Amino acid sequence: MENFTFMDLPYSRPDCEALKKQMKEIVARAKKARDYVRLKAAFEEFEGLMASFSEAATVAGIRHTLDTTDSFWETENEWVEEQSPRVSAVMLSLVKVLLNKKWDKALREDYGDEFIEALNRRRSSFSPKIIRLTQKESKLCSRYEKLIASAKIPFEGGEHNLYGIKKYLEHEDRHVRKAAWDAYIGFFAANESELEEIFDRLIKIRHRMGRRMGFDNFVPLGYLQQERSDYGREEIESFREQVRTVLTPFCAELYEAQRRRLGIDQLMVWDEERVYPDGNADPIGTEEELVEKARKMYHELSPETAEFIDYMLDHRLMDLTNRPGKAATGYCATLPVLRAPFVFSCFNGTLGDIHVLTHELGHALAAYRATRRVKSVFLAHPGTDIAEIHSMSMEQFCYPWAESFFGGNAEKFRFTHLQNALTFVPFGVAVDEFQHICYDNPKLTPKQRTAEWRRLEEKYMPWRKYAADDDFANRGGWWYHKIHIFLYPMYYINYTLTTMGALEFGKRYAEDKESAWKDYLTLCDLGGSMSYLNLLRAANVSVPFEEGAVDRSTSLARETLKQALKKEGLWD
Repeated sequence: MENFTFMDLPYSRPDCEALKKQMKEIVARAKKARDYVRLKAAFEEFEGLMASFSEAATVAGIRHTLDTTDSFWETENEWVEEQSPRVSAVMLSLVKVLLNKKWDKALREDYGDEFIEALNRRRSSFSPKIIRLTQKESKLCSRYEKLIASAKIPFEGGEHNLYGIKKYLEHEDRHVRKAAWDAYIGFFAANESELEEIFDRLIKIRHRMGRRMGFDNFVPLGYLQQERSDYGREEIESFREQVRTVLTPFCAELYEAQRRRLGIDQLMVWDEERVYPDGNADPIGTEEELVEKARKMYHELSPETAEFIDYMLDHRLMDLTNRPGKAATGYCATLPVLRAPFVFSCFNGTLGDIHVLTHELGHALAAYRATRRVKSVFLAHPGTDIAEIHSMSMEQFCYPWAESFFGGNAEKFRFTHLQNALTFVPFGVAVDEFQHICYDNPKLTPKQRTAEWRRLEEKYMPWRKYAADDDFANRGGWWYHKIHIFLYPMYYINYTLTTMGALEFGKRYAEDKESAWKDYLTLCDLGGSMSYLNLLRAANVSVPFEEGAVDRSTSLARETLKQALKKEGLWD
């Protein structure tokens, strides 16, 4: 399909009964295989069927998020979520065949050690015993997504969804910012009881999943689902403590400098997004103009990115326009048969739009390259602890083109982006610790969980100040806005781990562009064919758990911000 565009892709609901029958026949052949050639042929045929099913499921999922009010795609998405665990159960039968010791040496030689590790993770993280629980989990996640997408907030003479209202948090008028915050947090406060119910049920369902898979609770299962095999809770706890001691104090100083720059007595939550009193760096141009600027930037960046961006735009593999009913999120998905990434977001006229054109396209570039190079579909994508390096590093690589997007405010953009990269990390580790608390203690009440979040804000984000009469936020209600906590358990720490790798790539790119770019492409091309630590080694990236790693990885970024603030007279 050389001339396809996404919206013209044909879709038909897969015949799952026929599909499962074919898969079972292949598994039977694999069991009887007398040699590796026959086993591999069976595996590759099975892979093709899985890719076709995944392609249809991905199309249905994307089309549903494009318009959550469309009943056809809502039904198709629900059907996919019902069927996916059943298809995975058949996949598990093949996994058990492949893990027979007699095939171990040949598979390792052909696909690498990580292939076997990936099969073991799949066997340990899924069982027919949790199919019904997985289906219930999916329905609750869809319910949360639909609730968030339903937001219709009257403000400043218009009606806004959650993405739309957030732009007013950067408004020059502090009263407007405060009103925008009240409207934004007010949506979650008004829906607190439903949000409590959804998450409480998710906690209990996931706890039961963990128990049925032989664990004390969901946390070990969550780690397996995040494809972690060569590090665990101890390493992550060590990393979180480094963030608390190194970055939290520094970020507090950044926000104090911001308070002084804005000329206010107390930096409140609604002031955090307003970095400059005379205006933040907002992108210049319409959506179409910004996309064309991105095309030009990627053509100038490298031959590899030029080829990639032309592919994305020629096949219309992005939907960026903010519309009523569109899911309030951003992501990059992959169509495995076409080997085509798809980027989804909701532009709102802020710096975040350029984040999409760099971050999500960084994901897309990695998917575009790895799916064309890695031997197995199962190894095309690494865990998100690596994948977010692809995206966040691209943000760093694109700094030289800031003038194209922001004109005379390019320096403002670079400062704000770098500050945001650092101030995000304490929030990110707070989300991770919060999830550990919730899943370690599944009997906590919703109000107790929310109180735990407020405690973590005070631990990692002591600068966060709410209005005295904002009962919902002061009780800890802000966490309800973070979609990852509901949909992608144990994921969020990966954003913080990969921030370290991205800042390191940014530093190296400034020092030796050719070497840094070569290592970056290596990381993209390897996909998930190696473990986390081995992928870092292959790309010459530091391990963030090592003592002093956070200090070293963020040193240039902290010094760059410090020098910029000294020029403004805001750093003593």
